[in-house]
Amino acid sequence: MLVRGCGLRGIPTKLPAIRLLPRWYKRFYSENNNSTVLSDDDTLHKNELPLVLIKKAEEYSKEFIDLEKRLTKGENFNVDDQKRFAKCSSVAETLKTYEESLSELRELEEMINMDPSLKDDAAKEIAIKTPRFNELSSSLLGKLLPVHPFADKPCLVELRPGVGGIEAMIFAQDLASMYMNYAHIHRWKHHIISQQVNESGSGILSAVISIDQPGAYDRLRLEAGVHRVQRIPATETKGRTHTSTAAVVVLPQLGDDSEKTADAYERTFKPDEIRIDFKRASGKGGQHVNTTDSAVRLTHFPSGIVISMQDERSQHKNKAKAFTLLRARLAEKEQQEKEAAGIAARKEQVNSTDRSDKIRTYNYPQNRITDHRCGFTIHDIPGVMAGDKLDDIIDATRTYDTEQKAKNLIVD
Repeated sequence: MLVRGCGLRGIPTKLPAIRLLPRWYKRFYSENNNSTVLSDDDTLHKNELPLVLIKKAEEYSKEFIDLEKRLTKGENFNVDDQKRFAKCSSVAETLKTYEESLSELRELEEMINMDPSLKDDAAKEIAIKTPRFNELSSSLLGKLLPVHPFADKPCLVELRPGVGGIEAMIFAQDLASMYMNYAHIHRWKHHIISQQVNESGSGILSAVISIDQPGAYDRLRLEAGVHRVQRIPATETKGRTHTSTAAVVVLPQLGDDSEKTADAYERTFKPDEIRIDFKRASGKGGQHVNTTDSAVRLTHFPSGIVISMQDERSQHKNKAKAFTLLRARLAEKEQQEKEAAGIAARKEQVNSTDRSDKIRTYNYPQNRITDHRCGFTIHDIPGVMAGDKLDDIIDATRTYDTEQKAKNLIVD
Protein backbone atom coordinates (compact mmCIF):
# COMPACT_ATOMS: atom_id res chain seq x y z
CA MET A 1 0.00 0.00 0.00
CA LEU A 2 1.41 3.38 -0.98
CA VAL A 3 0.10 6.70 0.18
CA ARG A 4 0.84 9.69 -2.01
CA GLY A 5 2.21 12.74 -0.32
CA CYS A 6 3.90 15.96 -1.28
CA GLY A 7 7.62 16.43 -0.90
CA LEU A 8 9.91 19.43 -0.92
CA ARG A 9 8.40 22.30 -2.92
CA GLY A 10 5.99 20.17 -4.87
CA ILE A 11 8.27 17.20 -5.47
CA PRO A 12 6.10 14.06 -5.47
CA THR A 13 6.77 11.33 -2.97
CA LYS A 14 5.08 8.12 -1.90
CA LEU A 15 5.24 7.35 1.76
CA PRO A 16 5.16 3.62 2.50
CA ALA A 17 2.32 3.17 4.94
CA ILE A 18 2.99 -0.48 5.71
CA ARG A 19 6.09 -2.67 5.63
CA LEU A 20 8.70 -0.03 4.87
CA LEU A 21 11.42 -2.29 6.20
CA PRO A 22 12.19 -5.84 5.02
CA ARG A 23 12.82 -9.12 6.82
CA TRP A 24 16.23 -8.15 8.21
CA TYR A 25 14.51 -5.28 10.05
CA LYS A 26 11.91 -7.58 11.61
CA ARG A 27 14.56 -10.12 12.59
CA PHE A 28 16.66 -7.38 14.19
CA TYR A 29 13.72 -6.11 16.20
CA SER A 30 12.67 -9.60 17.27
CA GLU A 31 16.20 -10.51 18.40
CA ASN A 32 16.78 -7.29 20.28
CA ASN A 33 13.37 -6.56 21.74
CA ASN A 34 11.96 -10.01 22.61
CA SER A 35 8.85 -9.17 20.63
CA THR A 36 6.64 -11.44 18.62
CA VAL A 37 7.05 -10.59 14.94
CA LEU A 38 4.20 -11.33 12.59
CA SER A 39 4.83 -13.43 9.52
CA ASP A 40 4.96 -12.06 5.99
CA ASP A 41 1.37 -13.27 5.48
CA ASP A 42 0.07 -10.76 8.00
CA THR A 43 -1.30 -7.69 6.30
CA LEU A 44 -0.89 -5.35 9.27
CA HIS A 45 2.59 -5.69 10.71
CA LYS A 46 3.57 -3.20 13.41
CA ASN A 47 6.92 -1.73 12.28
CA GLU A 48 8.55 -0.88 15.60
CA LEU A 49 11.98 0.69 15.29
CA PRO A 50 14.89 -1.22 16.89
CA LEU A 51 15.88 -0.02 20.35
CA VAL A 52 19.22 1.26 19.09
CA LEU A 53 17.38 3.72 16.82
CA ILE A 54 14.99 4.74 19.59
CA LYS A 55 18.02 5.54 21.74
CA LYS A 56 19.38 7.75 18.97
CA ALA A 57 16.04 9.54 18.84
CA GLU A 58 16.11 9.99 22.61
CA GLU A 59 19.54 11.60 22.31
CA TYR A 60 18.04 14.16 19.92
CA SER A 61 15.21 14.76 22.41
CA LYS A 62 17.68 15.42 25.24
CA GLU A 63 19.65 17.79 23.00
CA PHE A 64 16.41 19.58 22.11
CA ILE A 65 15.71 20.20 25.81
CA ASP A 66 19.22 21.63 26.29
CA LEU A 67 18.90 23.87 23.24
CA GLU A 68 15.47 25.04 24.38
CA LYS A 69 16.92 26.02 27.76
CA ARG A 70 19.65 28.03 26.04
CA LEU A 71 17.03 29.75 23.92
CA THR A 72 14.88 30.71 26.92
CA LYS A 73 17.98 32.22 28.57
CA GLY A 74 18.27 34.58 25.63
CA GLU A 75 21.40 33.10 24.08
CA ASN A 76 22.02 34.02 20.46
CA PHE A 77 21.79 31.14 17.99
CA ASN A 78 23.89 31.13 14.84
CA VAL A 79 22.69 29.50 11.63
CA ASP A 80 24.08 26.07 12.59
CA ASP A 81 22.43 26.25 16.02
CA GLN A 82 19.10 27.14 14.42
CA LYS A 83 19.32 24.19 12.01
CA ARG A 84 20.24 21.85 14.84
CA PHE A 85 17.37 23.16 16.97
CA ALA A 86 14.90 22.57 14.13
CA LYS A 87 16.12 19.01 13.55
CA CYS A 88 16.12 18.08 17.26
CA SER A 89 12.68 19.62 17.71
CA SER A 90 11.29 17.65 14.78
CA VAL A 91 12.76 14.35 16.02
CA ALA A 92 11.56 14.94 19.59
CA GLU A 93 8.01 15.73 18.47
CA THR A 94 7.82 12.69 16.17
CA LEU A 95 9.30 10.41 18.84
CA LYS A 96 6.65 11.54 21.34
CA THR A 97 3.82 10.82 18.88
CA TYR A 98 5.42 7.50 17.93
CA GLU A 99 5.62 6.36 21.56
CA GLU A 100 2.02 7.42 22.26
CA SER A 101 0.78 5.48 19.21
CA LEU A 102 2.86 2.43 20.17
CA SER A 103 1.48 2.53 23.70
CA GLU A 104 -2.09 2.54 22.36
CA LEU A 105 -1.40 -0.49 20.16
CA ARG A 106 0.19 -2.42 23.01
CA GLU A 107 -2.80 -1.71 25.24
CA LEU A 108 -5.15 -3.04 22.57
CA GLU A 109 -3.01 -6.17 22.18
CA GLU A 110 -3.09 -6.72 25.95
CA MET A 111 -6.85 -6.21 25.91
CA ILE A 112 -7.21 -9.09 23.44
CA ASN A 113 -5.16 -11.39 25.67
CA MET A 114 -6.93 -10.40 28.89
CA ASP A 115 -10.53 -10.31 27.64
CA PRO A 116 -11.34 -12.48 24.58
CA SER A 117 -14.84 -10.94 24.41
CA LEU A 118 -13.24 -7.67 23.32
CA LYS A 119 -11.15 -9.34 20.63
CA ASP A 120 -13.22 -8.22 17.64
CA ASP A 121 -13.48 -4.58 18.73
CA ALA A 122 -9.79 -4.42 19.65
CA ALA A 123 -8.79 -6.03 16.35
CA LYS A 124 -10.75 -3.38 14.44
CA GLU A 125 -8.99 -0.63 16.39
CA ILE A 126 -5.62 -2.24 15.71
CA ALA A 127 -6.41 -2.41 11.98
CA ILE A 128 -7.18 1.31 12.00
CA LYS A 129 -4.23 2.44 14.14
CA THR A 130 -1.45 0.24 12.71
CA PRO A 131 -1.10 2.03 9.33
CA ARG A 132 -0.85 5.36 11.15
CA PHE A 133 1.76 3.94 13.50
CA ASN A 134 3.79 2.62 10.56
CA GLU A 135 3.69 6.05 8.95
CA LEU A 136 5.08 7.51 12.20
CA SER A 137 7.74 4.79 12.26
CA SER A 138 8.76 5.66 8.69
CA SER A 139 8.74 9.37 9.48
CA LEU A 140 10.90 8.96 12.58
CA LEU A 141 13.35 6.75 10.72
CA GLY A 142 13.59 9.33 7.94
CA LYS A 143 14.38 12.08 10.46
CA LEU A 144 17.15 9.95 12.01
CA LEU A 145 18.85 9.32 8.67
CA PRO A 146 21.55 11.78 7.58
CA VAL A 147 20.31 14.32 5.04
CA HIS A 148 22.29 14.56 1.81
CA PRO A 149 24.06 17.95 1.72
CA PHE A 150 22.70 18.66 -1.77
CA ALA A 151 19.18 17.36 -1.14
CA ASP A 152 17.52 20.72 -1.73
CA LYS A 153 19.42 21.56 -4.93
CA PRO A 154 18.34 21.47 -8.57
CA CYS A 155 20.30 19.01 -10.67
CA LEU A 156 22.10 18.31 -13.91
CA VAL A 157 21.42 14.99 -15.62
CA GLU A 158 24.28 13.93 -17.87
CA LEU A 159 23.84 11.08 -20.36
CA ARG A 160 26.29 9.32 -22.62
CA PRO A 161 26.12 6.08 -24.63
CA GLY A 162 28.09 3.05 -23.55
CA VAL A 163 28.46 -0.38 -25.15
CA GLY A 164 26.39 -0.97 -28.27
CA GLY A 165 27.31 1.53 -30.99
CA ILE A 166 24.42 3.33 -32.69
CA GLU A 167 21.84 1.49 -30.60
CA ALA A 168 23.52 2.75 -27.41
CA MET A 169 23.35 6.31 -28.76
CA ILE A 170 19.64 5.90 -29.52
CA PHE A 171 19.05 4.50 -26.02
CA ALA A 172 20.88 7.46 -24.45
CA GLN A 173 18.56 9.75 -26.40
CA ASP A 174 15.54 7.74 -25.19
CA LEU A 175 16.66 8.18 -21.58
CA ALA A 176 17.16 11.91 -22.09
CA SER A 177 13.59 12.13 -23.40
CA MET A 178 12.36 10.09 -20.42
CA TYR A 179 13.83 12.51 -17.89
CA MET A 180 12.53 15.54 -19.78
CA ASN A 181 9.08 13.92 -19.94
CA TYR A 182 9.27 13.29 -16.21
CA ALA A 183 10.18 16.93 -15.53
CA HIS A 184 7.37 18.10 -17.82
CA ILE A 185 4.76 15.93 -16.05
CA HIS A 186 5.76 17.37 -12.67
CA ARG A 187 5.92 20.90 -14.12
CA TRP A 188 9.58 21.33 -13.30
CA LYS A 189 11.48 23.93 -15.27
CA HIS A 190 14.16 22.26 -17.38
CA HIS A 191 16.32 22.90 -20.41
CA ILE A 192 19.09 21.27 -22.39
CA ILE A 193 22.50 22.70 -21.51
CA SER A 194 24.45 20.65 -24.01
CA GLN A 195 23.65 18.01 -26.61
CA GLN A 196 25.94 16.41 -29.16
CA VAL A 197 23.95 14.55 -31.80
CA ASN A 198 25.35 11.62 -33.75
CA GLU A 199 26.31 12.68 -37.30
CA SER A 200 24.02 10.02 -38.78
CA GLY A 201 21.10 11.64 -36.99
CA SER A 202 20.40 8.56 -34.87
CA GLY A 203 20.95 9.05 -31.15
CA ILE A 204 23.27 11.30 -29.16
CA LEU A 205 26.94 11.24 -28.25
CA SER A 206 26.28 13.14 -25.03
CA ALA A 207 23.69 15.37 -23.39
CA VAL A 208 23.37 17.46 -20.24
CA ILE A 209 19.90 18.42 -19.02
CA SER A 210 19.35 21.08 -16.38
CA ILE A 211 16.36 20.41 -14.09
CA ASP A 212 15.87 23.63 -12.21
CA GLN A 213 13.40 22.46 -9.56
CA PRO A 214 14.79 22.79 -5.99
CA GLY A 215 15.04 19.31 -4.52
CA ALA A 216 15.27 17.61 -7.90
CA TYR A 217 18.74 16.29 -7.07
CA ASP A 218 17.48 14.36 -4.05
CA ARG A 219 14.62 12.94 -6.11
CA LEU A 220 16.76 11.83 -9.06
CA ARG A 221 20.19 11.11 -7.57
CA LEU A 222 19.57 7.34 -7.43
CA GLU A 223 19.04 7.33 -11.19
CA ALA A 224 22.82 7.57 -11.54
CA GLY A 225 24.41 4.44 -12.96
CA VAL A 226 24.56 2.26 -16.05
CA HIS A 227 21.20 1.56 -17.68
CA ARG A 228 20.99 -1.49 -19.95
CA VAL A 229 18.54 -2.04 -22.80
CA GLN A 230 17.63 -5.31 -24.49
CA ARG A 231 15.66 -4.92 -27.74
CA ILE A 232 15.67 -5.51 -31.48
CA PRO A 233 17.20 -2.43 -33.17
CA ALA A 234 15.44 -0.94 -36.19
CA THR A 235 18.53 -1.76 -38.27
CA GLU A 236 18.50 -5.47 -37.27
CA THR A 237 17.47 -7.60 -40.28
CA LYS A 238 17.48 -11.03 -38.60
CA GLY A 239 15.30 -10.17 -35.62
CA ARG A 240 18.03 -10.64 -33.02
CA THR A 241 17.85 -8.93 -29.65
CA HIS A 242 20.82 -6.64 -28.94
CA THR A 243 22.11 -5.47 -25.57
CA SER A 244 23.36 -1.90 -25.19
CA THR A 245 24.07 0.48 -22.33
CA ALA A 246 23.97 4.16 -21.49
CA ALA A 247 25.42 5.96 -18.48
CA VAL A 248 23.43 8.43 -16.38
CA VAL A 249 25.21 10.84 -14.02
CA VAL A 250 23.19 13.09 -11.72
CA LEU A 251 25.00 16.16 -10.39
CA PRO A 252 23.87 18.85 -7.93
CA GLN A 253 23.40 22.24 -9.54
CA LEU A 254 25.03 24.83 -7.32
CA GLY A 255 24.63 27.86 -9.55
CA ASP A 256 22.97 29.00 -12.75
CA ASP A 257 24.64 29.08 -16.15
CA SER A 258 24.65 32.86 -16.49
CA GLU A 259 27.83 34.65 -17.61
CA LYS A 260 27.91 36.74 -14.42
CA THR A 261 27.81 33.63 -12.20
CA ALA A 262 30.46 31.91 -14.31
CA ASP A 263 32.82 34.90 -14.11
CA ALA A 264 32.45 35.00 -10.32
CA TYR A 265 33.11 31.27 -10.04
CA GLU A 266 36.13 31.49 -12.37
CA ARG A 267 37.76 33.96 -10.01
CA THR A 268 37.72 31.37 -7.21
CA PHE A 269 40.41 29.33 -9.01
CA LYS A 270 44.12 30.06 -8.92
CA PRO A 271 45.71 30.85 -12.32
CA ASP A 272 47.60 27.54 -12.42
CA GLU A 273 44.54 25.43 -11.48
CA ILE A 274 42.52 25.86 -14.62
CA ARG A 275 43.12 26.36 -18.33
CA ILE A 276 40.58 27.74 -20.80
CA ASP A 277 41.00 26.93 -24.48
CA PHE A 278 38.95 28.42 -27.28
CA LYS A 279 38.54 26.74 -30.65
CA ARG A 280 36.23 26.59 -33.61
CA ALA A 281 33.14 24.46 -33.20
CA SER A 282 33.06 21.15 -35.03
CA GLY A 283 30.08 19.84 -36.96
CA LYS A 284 28.54 19.46 -40.38
CA GLY A 285 29.08 23.11 -41.23
CA GLY A 286 26.83 26.13 -41.57
CA GLN A 287 26.85 29.84 -41.12
CA HIS A 288 28.36 29.80 -37.62
CA VAL A 289 30.13 26.42 -37.38
CA ASN A 290 33.89 26.60 -38.07
CA THR A 291 33.78 30.38 -38.62
CA THR A 292 34.35 31.69 -35.08
CA ASP A 293 36.26 30.47 -32.02
CA SER A 294 33.07 29.86 -30.02
CA ALA A 295 33.81 26.39 -28.61
CA VAL A 296 35.27 26.26 -25.09
CA ARG A 297 37.30 23.60 -23.33
CA LEU A 298 38.00 23.78 -19.59
CA THR A 299 40.77 21.75 -17.99
CA HIS A 300 40.85 21.57 -14.19
CA PHE A 301 44.33 20.25 -13.34
CA PRO A 302 43.86 19.20 -9.67
CA SER A 303 40.94 16.89 -10.51
CA GLY A 304 41.78 16.06 -14.12
CA ILE A 305 38.26 17.05 -15.21
CA VAL A 306 37.98 18.26 -18.81
CA ILE A 307 34.78 19.85 -20.14
CA SER A 308 34.06 20.86 -23.72
CA MET A 309 31.10 23.03 -24.72
CA GLN A 310 30.12 24.23 -28.19
CA ASP A 311 26.32 24.31 -28.25
CA GLU A 312 25.96 28.10 -28.24
CA ARG A 313 27.07 30.50 -30.95
CA SER A 314 28.45 32.77 -28.24
CA GLN A 315 31.84 32.00 -26.75
CA HIS A 316 30.77 33.62 -23.45
CA LYS A 317 27.63 31.48 -23.18
CA ASN A 318 29.58 28.29 -23.86
CA LYS A 319 32.09 29.31 -21.22
CA ALA A 320 29.31 29.97 -18.69
CA LYS A 321 27.74 26.55 -19.32
CA ALA A 322 31.12 24.82 -19.06
CA PHE A 323 31.77 26.41 -15.66
CA THR A 324 28.29 25.38 -14.47
CA LEU A 325 29.07 21.76 -15.33
CA LEU A 326 32.56 21.97 -13.82
CA ARG A 327 31.18 23.32 -10.57
CA ALA A 328 28.64 20.49 -10.37
CA ARG A 329 31.24 17.79 -11.08
CA LEU A 330 33.68 19.15 -8.52
CA ALA A 331 30.96 19.33 -5.86
CA GLU A 332 29.89 15.76 -6.56
CA LYS A 333 33.51 14.57 -6.55
CA GLU A 334 34.10 16.17 -3.15
CA GLN A 335 30.94 14.58 -1.74
CA GLN A 336 31.91 11.16 -3.10
CA GLU A 337 35.32 11.43 -1.45
CA LYS A 338 33.64 12.21 1.88
CA GLU A 339 31.33 9.21 1.52
CA ALA A 340 34.22 6.94 0.51
CA ALA A 341 35.94 7.78 3.79
CA GLY A 342 33.01 6.29 5.74
CA ILE A 343 32.80 2.66 6.86
CA ALA A 344 29.83 1.72 4.71
CA ALA A 345 30.18 4.30 1.93
CA ARG A 346 28.27 3.38 -1.20
CA LYS A 347 29.40 4.20 -4.72
CA GLU A 348 26.58 6.20 -6.31
CA GLN A 349 27.92 7.29 -9.66
CA VAL A 350 29.29 5.77 -12.83
CA ASN A 351 32.92 4.69 -13.17
CA SER A 352 32.41 2.77 -16.39
CA THR A 353 29.72 1.98 -18.95
CA ASP A 354 30.33 -1.75 -18.96
CA ARG A 355 27.32 -4.09 -18.95
CA SER A 356 28.44 -5.70 -15.68
CA ASP A 357 27.96 -2.40 -13.79
CA LYS A 358 24.28 -2.10 -14.70
CA ILE A 359 21.75 -0.80 -12.18
CA ARG A 360 18.67 -1.26 -14.36
CA THR A 361 17.55 -3.30 -17.37
CA TYR A 362 14.94 -2.27 -19.95
CA ASN A 363 13.77 -5.46 -21.66
CA TYR A 364 11.55 -4.46 -24.58
CA PRO A 365 10.51 -7.96 -25.77
CA GLN A 366 9.10 -8.64 -22.28
CA ASN A 367 7.88 -5.06 -21.72
CA ARG A 368 9.82 -5.22 -18.45
CA ILE A 369 12.05 -2.86 -16.46
CA THR A 370 13.99 -4.27 -13.50
CA ASP A 371 16.09 -2.28 -11.06
CA HIS A 372 18.85 -4.63 -9.93
CA ARG A 373 19.60 -2.83 -6.67
CA CYS A 374 16.20 -3.32 -5.05
CA GLY A 375 14.78 -6.04 -7.34
CA PHE A 376 11.77 -3.92 -8.29
CA THR A 377 10.13 -4.88 -11.61
CA ILE A 378 7.47 -3.07 -13.63
CA HIS A 379 5.88 -4.27 -16.87
CA ASP A 380 5.16 -0.94 -18.55
CA ILE A 381 8.08 0.37 -20.61
CA PRO A 382 5.94 2.90 -22.56
CA GLY A 383 4.59 4.36 -19.30
CA VAL A 384 8.07 4.68 -17.78
CA MET A 385 9.66 6.19 -20.89
CA ALA A 386 6.78 8.68 -21.09
CA GLY A 387 7.61 9.74 -17.53
CA ASP A 388 4.25 8.68 -16.04
CA LYS A 389 5.46 5.51 -14.31
CA LEU A 390 9.03 6.52 -13.50
CA ASP A 391 7.93 7.52 -9.99
CA ASP A 392 7.17 3.86 -9.22
CA ILE A 393 10.81 2.90 -9.85
CA ILE A 394 12.19 5.96 -8.07
CA ASP A 395 10.07 5.25 -4.99
CA ALA A 396 11.25 1.62 -4.87
CA THR A 397 14.92 2.61 -5.09
CA ARG A 398 14.48 5.32 -2.45
CA THR A 399 12.87 2.81 -0.08
CA TYR A 400 15.79 0.44 -0.68
CA ASP A 401 18.26 3.28 -0.06
CA THR A 402 16.47 4.08 3.20
CA GLU A 403 16.80 0.45 4.27
CA GLN A 404 20.54 0.46 3.59
CA LYS A 405 21.04 3.67 5.54
CA ALA A 406 19.00 2.27 8.42
CA LYS A 407 21.33 -0.75 8.50
CA ASN A 408 24.30 1.57 8.69
CA LEU A 409 22.71 3.50 11.56
CA ILE A 410 22.20 0.27 13.48
CA VAL A 411 25.78 -0.92 12.83
CA ASP A 412 27.26 2.44 13.80
